[in-house]
Amino acid sequence: MATSEHEPAGVGFFSLILKPGSSLHPTFLLVVDCAFTALFFVFVWLAFLTRGNIHFFVLMIIELLLWGSVKWFVQELQRLPQGTADKKKL
Repeated sequence: MATSEHEPAGVGFFSLILKPGSSLHPTFLLVVDCAFTALFFVFVWLAFLTRGNIHFFVLMIIELLLWGSVKWFVQELQRLPQGTADKKKL
């Protein structure tokens, strides 16, 4: 099956993020940060619309903790030596 040179931009992005090791790619990390930022602002807007419903504040805290844990995990992945996975195969 031949691939064309004119693939839509979305197809290229999805093929990029499905490759092993793509979680450290800067484009993927930027998309993750944008998604978490958008979700946070949705919760802020919903808290404003509901006049301070406590549930949205709790969801904001959960979302910020999840975002922080993802950032921490990516940082730990970047600290690993590059050949760690290759050495295990031998």
